[in-house]
Parts: sequence; structure tokens; C-alpha cells
Amino acid sequence: MVTSSGDADRAASVTLRPMGERAVLAEVADLAGVVALHAALAVAPPAGVEELVPAARTVLVAFDPRRIGRAAVEEWIRRAALSPAGAAPPGPLVEVRVRYDGADLDETAALLGIPAGDLVARHAGVEWTVAFTGFAPGFAYLVSDEWRHDVPRLAQPRTRVPAGAVGIAGAFSGAYPRETPGGWRLIGSTDAVLFDPDAATPVLLPPRARVRFVPERERVAAGPLAAPPPPEAATGSAPSAAVATADARPALRVLHPGAFTTVQDLGRAGRAALGVARSGALDRRALRVANRLVGNDEAAAGLEIALGGFVARAERDAWVCVTGALVDVVVDGRAVDAYAPQFVPVGAEVRLGSARAGLRAYLAVRGGIAAPAALGSRARDVLAGLGPAPVHAGDVLHAGSAASAVPVVDAFPWTVPPSLHEVAVAEGPRSDWFAADAWATLLDTPWSVSSDVDRVGVRLDGPALDRGRHDELPSEGMRPGAIQVPPHGRPVVLLADGPVTGGYPVIAVVTDAALDALAQVRPGDRVRFRRV
Repeated sequence: MVTSSGDADRAASVTLRPMGERAVLAEVADLAGVVALHAALAVAPPAGVEELVPAARTVLVAFDPRRIGRAAVEEWIRRAALSPAGAAPPGPLVEVRVRYDGADLDETAALLGIPAGDLVARHAGVEWTVAFTGFAPGFAYLVSDEWRHDVPRLAQPRTRVPAGAVGIAGAFSGAYPRETPGGWRLIGSTDAVLFDPDAATPVLLPPRARVRFVPERERVAAGPLAAPPPPEAATGSAPSAAVATADARPALRVLHPGAFTTVQDLGRAGRAALGVARSGALDRRALRVANRLVGNDEAAAGLEIALGGFVARAERDAWVCVTGALVDVVVDGRAVDAYAPQFVPVGAEVRLGSARAGLRAYLAVRGGIAAPAALGSRARDVLAGLGPAPVHAGDVLHAGSAASAVPVVDAFPWTVPPSLHEVAVAEGPRSDWFAADAWATLLDTPWSVSSDVDRVGVRLDGPALDRGRHDELPSEGMRPGAIQVPPHGRPVVLLADGPVTGGYPVIAVVTDAALDALAQVRPGDRVRFRRV
């Protein structure tokens, strides 16, 4: 095949950066290049490519290394970069009806030196394209070649922006799917449902969709923010785990939920392009083992119990298994083993003591927890508010039917979670943003786990990782295990509920096999990284 100089230039314009062992970050010159590359990649992804996540200057390509190798993925990306501009079909056209009644409309128009009516006409008079999503599930970053304005964000972000608010910031426009903090300038509002986890198509504005804003009525005077929606709608809270599915029966009544207990399965992978994190059990191995030991499918939903202290009473005869953190397990007043199936007769109590090592225990119930699902998963995403609400005292947990018989197990091999965690890491996409000695510091330091530990991430205390570059990094795709370095220089490891895009440089990425170990780190533990 003969390659023209134009083809070579387009291929050379894509820089491929490693994002751990399961993803590649394809970097291009600008946002228009992102839209074009993402469109070309989306036409026919090869088997083994799991996700395409466009962002401001990059497209994150996640893949399963058991099905396709990194070299093949990189070659596919380079070939896609050679696709003629416009070869991919345009996205669907979506009309969004807007009331131009935003609290910042007049001030924003004054900043741009135009009347408010002209700002409305310009905003509604162009066709927008969804360049990428992020920040919150269904939040679309819209761009248009016809939009000529660069609008500064608010100097002080609002602590509450209502769902449906339409705003502009920089060269972008967008609408807030649910109530969140935000620093965009609000020029209108819409009643359109931008994100519905129960819908067949959960996101109204997916990447590459074309968008027209349609004025709903004559502009009304700008005023204060609209009244907040009811708490469930405002926070994105889902029904409690006490709500059962049709084919399930009551299994456990929660008497004490412990410090923080959520329903988790193996998560909702493959939706990062819609702004939805993987979520799911942080210690996937512990949940898989617990499910297998009571005869469930490995992906069945169970309970993730932070710090222990959980108490429940059996509403019917049940089988349970506890794995993960080191906790004392008591059934019907008798101490029993973890990592072993335990029969709980109706009326008996299951008690988990405080975690003595590790952080998260997992409790599987034969038949699996049958809480309502969102986007195909029963996992609770604490950042996005998806999935069943955290478990509370008085909740009745329902269980479905088991996949197989309870296995006969004399002993299952397991180890107590250590206080010094050895964690394997691979190179991150922005390792070249750091000083020459930053990698050595990352690997040589016994990092201390700070008190900032949750399902979103783990912040580590230790020496600062010095940066060689100090400019702003445009938002790009993130993965569980990404080790971001904020301006203070201390690493933050993103976990399953972490954001799908972020603007801090990623120096390294925890390997997929090592991620489960981070589920068990607790404040004061030590973490040592080793490079693979």
C-alpha cells in the first residue's frame, strides 16, 4: 500500500500514550480532531475493544488484553486516523426545548458586549455537537464551529445548580442532568430528561449527537435559581435495597447497617462514554468468592460493608458467606468461619464485628441481593447516586434463586489483609509531565494511606511528586486504578466510583489484578508501588 504524505501527516498527528495495561490514550491536536477520531473509531471497533471515551484532546480506548493485543489496538487507531474527514455518518439530531430564563443571561451578554436577545439568538441559531460527556452521567459537552464566543466560568462556582439548567463556559454549552455544584454561566433551563438510568437509551445526548436548542417561549426576566426538586430527584437517589424484584423473597432484615453498607455486584462496565463509572465491588475477588461459596453466579449482588459492625436477622432459612476484611462472624450466637458457607435458620441473627484488618467485608446471600437495577447493575455508585440507596436499619433484603447447590467446603484458602500493601503499577499517559526523579519517588516511598479513603479514591501521604510541566491539562478519560497527581503533588488512586474524565496528570495506573488490594487499605496503612 502506498501512503500519501497527507495520510502520513494525519497518522503522525495522533500520539498514543499508555493508560496502564488495558487502555491507550490517543491524543490529537484539538477538539475537532477528537470528534473526527472518535467518529472513525466508532464505525467498527474490533473484538476486544471495550470502550471509547472522548474528551477535550484525547480518546481513551479501553480493551481486553486477553482478546486483543496493545499493538493491534494501536495499529487500528492509526488506521482510523487516516479516515477522510466526514467519512463517518453524522450522529442523530436532537432538539432540546429551552426557556432562556437563566440567572446569568444578562450578565453573560454584557460580558460579550451584545444584547441578551442576541445571545439567545446565537445560542439557539447554531447546530451543536456532543464532543464528549463527563462530570456527571449524561452531562454533554457541546461544541459548534458556528459558536464564536469564549465565555469565562464563574469566579466562584455555585454549590447548587438545578437539574435542567442550560449553561455556557469556555467554548462549550451544556445542560445539567441533575442537581450538582457547577461554575458554568446559566442562560436557560429545560424540562428534557437528559439522563434516565431506567430508559432503554439512558442518555439523551450521547457523543457525536447533533443538538439544536429550541426556544420554548419568549424570554422571561432573569431571576433567582429555580426551587430545588424533591430530594430523590435532586440527589439522584435510587430506591432503597428494601424494594424487591418480582421473583425474590425476603431474606434478611437489617438491624444495624454498620458504618456504611451498600449493595454491589461487578458493576456497569462499558458506559464511561456516557459519563457513567464502572462502580461495583471494590474487592471483586472477595465478592466472587463469597458468591461461589453459597452457589450464586459470581456476578450476583451482595453487600459491601465498610468497617464491619453489620447485624441482620433471617426472615427465612438462608445461606450466607462473609469474605474480605478480617471480621468476627457470629451466626445464631455461635462464632463461625469467614470464607465458608453458613446456614442461618429463620429468626437467627448474623453479626459482623468491627474490621480488625482490611476495610471492606462482603456478605453474599444465597440467591443474590435482589435490589432494583440501574443500567443493568445493582451496584451503588456513590458519586453519581446510581443504584440502590445505602442500606439502613429496618431494610428488608430480598434474595432471588441461586445458580447452583451450596458447595461442600472444608476450608477455603485466604489471607488476612496486610497493613503494608504491595501494588503493581504500569506506566501512565502523563509520566512525561513529571520531573526525572518522580518515578523513583513513586516506587521507593512507603506511602501512608490518608483519612481520605472512600469508593471514589484513596489519597496517599508522602513526599511531593515534582512536576516538570505546570500548565493545565485538558480533561481526559480516566480508569479505575489511575494514579492522578493534583497540584499538591501527592498521589490519588481512583477507584470504581471515580470520575470517568479528569484534568490531573496520571503518572501511573494500578494493574487490574492489583486493584482489589486497594479495596482493603485503611487510614494509616502503607502502600508500596512496584513497576511492571
